Amino acid sequence: MNKPRVAFLGTGWIGRHRMEAMLATGVVEAVAIGDPSAETAAQAHALAPDATLVASLDDMLALKPDGVVIATPSALHTAQSIRALEAGAAVFCQKPLGRSADEAAAVVAAARGADRLLSVDFSYRFTAGMARIAELVRGRALGHIHAVDLVFHNAYGPDKPWFYDRAQSGGGCVMDLGVHLVDLALWTLGFPEVVDVTSNLFAGGQPLAGDQVEDFALATITLANGTAIRLTCSWRASVGRDAEISASFFGDAGGAALRNVDGSFYDFRAEHHRGTGSEVLVSPPDDWGGRAAIDWARRLAAGERFDAGCEHLVTVARVLDRIYAS
Repeated sequence: MNKPRVAFLGTGWIGRHRMEAMLATGVVEAVAIGDPSAETAAQAHALAPDATLVASLDDMLALKPDGVVIATPSALHTAQSIRALEAGAAVFCQKPLGRSADEAAAVVAAARGADRLLSVDFSYRFTAGMARIAELVRGRALGHIHAVDLVFHNAYGPDKPWFYDRAQSGGGCVMDLGVHLVDLALWTLGFPEVVDVTSNLFAGGQPLAGDQVEDFALATITLANGTAIRLTCSWRASVGRDAEISASFFGDAGGAALRNVDGSFYDFRAEHHRGTGSEVLVSPPDDWGGRAAIDWARRLAAGERFDAGCEHLVTVARVLDRIYAS
């Protein structure tokens, strides 16, 4: 059986990392590489010397790839994903899929119409710790979950200017970091109905105004069953370490939490709590970063096509719309 031929559009650090993870599985092969930076494209080409370097998405699609991996600036995700899907390619896209729910819905509609596999790099789902916590929650080992507390503070913030341009990014730290938190909570809980969203957004310590992008956000998401989800995220907040990342689930029969270790962006510990007692479920190391990409590659190689589960990509985007509108 021939391996799926995959094209890689955008090969900066994260695009190149996902490319390397996919190719290491041996289930797909690289057919094309495209990036505006010749240096960046060359670094990716070193991973797949037989792939064709291309100057545009049109040139890439002319090679008729089976899949396209998109790791470009956020403003480009929707149009590039739709063009790839309509050309008959499956798509694996960096988050956000769109800058709004309407954009995300347009991509999902294109995937449905083309009957092609579509996934977004919601990588934190694939940490070993969250896999264990999801098992506890879904198996009702924690009882009824009445509260979820989510945190993602990045002490540095993005280094690309387009992140700070609302027209290009769609938003600030909520679009960059909060999207992971919203997805993680709703995915773990089985995507229950959201009935209310309130938020407070700040830029430079002041309430958000005009075309600014937020660098600090607080939001509360209320579900139809009464569960309350509290979300906090920021760029460059003073948290005393490189990053503070956590997802805590509180039930009437116990709790569970995923937390980063010593300010790391990559190392996580998961624990199961019963009263004052705590059981460690997972500790570092855990090489989780490329697992979402690998999952998509394996599913593509298995011949999977449109998955109705990707409709939840729109669900997550709608919550972000409500955070910005609140």
